[in-house]
Amino acid sequence: MLKRSPSRRMSSISTIDRGGGGGGGSAPGSPKTPPHHSAGSISPAIGFSTLPLARPRRPLTSAEIMRLQMRVTEQSDNRLRKTLMRTLVGQMGKRAETIILPLELLRHLKSSEFNDTHEYHLWQRRQLKILESGLLHHPSMPLDKSNPYAQRFREILRASETRPIDTSKNSDTMRTLCNSVVSLTWRSSNGSPTDVCHWADGFPLNVHLYVSLLQSIFDFRDETLVLDEVDELTELMKKTWSTLGISRPIHNLCFTWVLFQQYVVTAQTEPDLLHATHAMLSTEVAADARKPDREAIYVKLLSAMLSSMQEWAEKRLLHYHDYFQRGNGSLIENLYVTITEGAGKEKGDTKIVDSSGDRVDHYIRSSIKSAFAKIIESGSYKSTSIEVRDEASEAVLQLAKETEDLALRERETFSSILKKWNPIAASVAAVTLHQCYGAVLKQYLAGVSMLNNETVEVLHKAGKLEKILVQMVVEDSADCDDGGKSIVREMVPYEVDTVILKLVKQWIEERLKRGRQCLLQARDSETWNPKSKNEPYAQSAVELMKIAKETVEEFFNIPVGIGDDLVYELTEGLENLFNEYTNFVAACGSKQSYLPTLPPLTRCNRDSKFFKLWKKATPCSVSAEHLHHHVVTEGHHPRPSTSRGTQRLYIRLNTLHYILSHLHSLDKTLALGPRSSLSPRPRHNTTRRRKTNSSSYFELAYTSIHSACQHVSEVAAHRLIFLDSSSVFYESLYVGDVTSSRIKPALRTIKQNLTLMTAILTDRAQPLAMKEVIKASFEAYLMVLLAGGYSRVFYRSDVQMIKEDFDSLKHIFCTCGEGLMNEEVVEKEADIVEGVIDLMGECTEQLMEDFSIVTCESSGIGNVSSAQKLPMPPTTGRWNRADPNTILRVLCHRNDTVANQFLKKTFHLAKRN
Repeated sequence: MLKRSPSRRMSSISTIDRGGGGGGGSAPGSPKTPPHHSAGSISPAIGFSTLPLARPRRPLTSAEIMRLQMRVTEQSDNRLRKTLMRTLVGQMGKRAETIILPLELLRHLKSSEFNDTHEYHLWQRRQLKILESGLLHHPSMPLDKSNPYAQRFREILRASETRPIDTSKNSDTMRTLCNSVVSLTWRSSNGSPTDVCHWADGFPLNVHLYVSLLQSIFDFRDETLVLDEVDELTELMKKTWSTLGISRPIHNLCFTWVLFQQYVVTAQTEPDLLHATHAMLSTEVAADARKPDREAIYVKLLSAMLSSMQEWAEKRLLHYHDYFQRGNGSLIENLYVTITEGAGKEKGDTKIVDSSGDRVDHYIRSSIKSAFAKIIESGSYKSTSIEVRDEASEAVLQLAKETEDLALRERETFSSILKKWNPIAASVAAVTLHQCYGAVLKQYLAGVSMLNNETVEVLHKAGKLEKILVQMVVEDSADCDDGGKSIVREMVPYEVDTVILKLVKQWIEERLKRGRQCLLQARDSETWNPKSKNEPYAQSAVELMKIAKETVEEFFNIPVGIGDDLVYELTEGLENLFNEYTNFVAACGSKQSYLPTLPPLTRCNRDSKFFKLWKKATPCSVSAEHLHHHVVTEGHHPRPSTSRGTQRLYIRLNTLHYILSHLHSLDKTLALGPRSSLSPRPRHNTTRRRKTNSSSYFELAYTSIHSACQHVSEVAAHRLIFLDSSSVFYESLYVGDVTSSRIKPALRTIKQNLTLMTAILTDRAQPLAMKEVIKASFEAYLMVLLAGGYSRVFYRSDVQMIKEDFDSLKHIFCTCGEGLMNEEVVEKEADIVEGVIDLMGECTEQLMEDFSIVTCESSGIGNVSSAQKLPMPPTTGRWNRADPNTILRVLCHRNDTVANQFLKKTFHLAKRN
């Protein structure tokens, strides 16, 4: 038997019919064997792909092959052959199965045939132990403890423990031993003579011996291979059946067990062994188990074998990912075998593994969880601290990839097989993996406090994994009665989009919180002093807009689908910040606080003490104009009188315009920012935007800032005119008389103040600020004319000078700056003042008539009779030529007799003191 080529593994198996009958089907091949094996052939009897031994100088007999397989030395074999020959010669005609082999060996082999006494003693003890096991420990028939032959045999066994017994012909010990062994061997259950020799047919000794013989079919050089001579060897083993009490059903059980055990002890490397076990169980063993005349020993042996197989199979199915890999997943089918025992009323099924749907469901869930746990155990996730976010993110990403691989491997390798017993096997696996990864994802997200790219990547990967698993469930459960609804309910959604939305909102809130902190710090420390001439605005505004700009830029860099809802949520929060800051900037008081208190109405008196003192002082003192000029000039160069408080108001105004300009930039960035087509539909903010018909995200902020600009400009203008310029304007203009207190000194100061204002204010802030200064100046001019108090008196002849002064005042505003203020705007604001000046040019009688008419109209009393008095018109401060209080004030400042008499008679107004 020459070595010609690498051997073929066992490819199929069928039945062993009483030692070698029947044929078998084919099964998948196996990996290559080591190169030292020889070519094999397919046994026609049992279908094994077998391994021939190397060819010696002559072909080996079956007995010689058995000896080599059983590792029996040639010396031992010669001794055995010689003993058997002596026995057969001395007992001619005796059946071979009636030979008590261990006893014959003790009788015929002497110590001289061994190397030394110790070796002979060990050999002798071995033969006695075999007899002890077969006759005393495991007899085929129950043994009475008081049996005299058994007692004598035990005495000889005890004597052999220390030294070899005497086995010579004339030895009493040997005669006693032979007598005891023969008597125990040939006894029967009822004491009658029997032709059955019972020295080695008791369970389980006979089975252990027979299993040892069956083990010899595997090549001792590669225990996963079966020899070519398997048919001859099993034919030899068949000769032991009568001695060992082996029947065909017991042979089938033993042979099945040997195949199964060999698969297990060889580390399950040869799948064909499991195929062969399955074939034996499903055919021969299943057929034998259904027979009604089964022996008790067979039932006991079958039960023990199935129980052991059940335990082994259950363990592997609960962790089938550990024991079955890609390419051998089909071996799982070999674990599902049902053995029907008995017939009729005694009929019952025994399963190697429970193939019910619920149990297979349990196998799938258990094995998936075990496989997932091993991924975590062997991966980087276990050793990663959850506080180290970057490492944790990478680990969770890797875990998602390995989970996806596990799901695909499950579907490709196992689900199609397990589907035979559980129609939604793939769905169960997908749901279990979804739950396992979901638990890890939940733990990871518990440590996430803010959104970053790594977290978004983890969530996107989790969403992708979830879609794959859901698709597995959908495809697998499409044919189910409920369409897979029940199994899908177990999948608690990861809600990746919801989590991302929540994290984005947390991110937005965190950025807005930074803005609020900036606002709070501004309230505590802002001084409204510019950083430099190039930055004439508050630094708190710079910080706030920097935060807003960074927030918007980073917002669109978040790797998620940014929808309109999120954009509006961010802009609404920013807008609230801008509004709060705008309110803070605009919190600078009111213009009313700078308006002087109106003096009480009195009649003008040309002979008042003031005028008498004024006339006495005039010849020997400088004029009021020169006096005032000395106060407000330094040499020949007048200097502005703008206070630091007013300049700070200019900084507030610049700050508002700085915010306004940056809002336009933010608006553009938001409008051009990327949008997600899958984002949620915008809610309330969009509605608000549509109602205002505005394309701006900060419409309310724009409105608030414009209102604040108006307010701050008004306050700054009134402070400049009524506080900073009061000494040369309201307090000095036309004091005493018009001729000596003209507007020229005031104009110089106002012009310098306007120059400083335009130097401080940014270009965009100047027009509104200038307009409010015009309004405040004209209001102050009206108060000089109408509410100047005791120090002012006007003649009708003064109107021309007043007109000239007012024209000069208008001219300053029209020429201040290049095109800063349109002449039409100045003229429009001057209309009221010019109307009042025109009133001052009318005669007293006309003024009295006009006053009576408008007073009656405004009070609703109609024409006043001569006996009826006119009511005192209220002071509204809204001066104009149609206002009765304005006309009354012109009369009060008119220094003539007619006016005095009218005022005294009508309102009992006292003269000025």
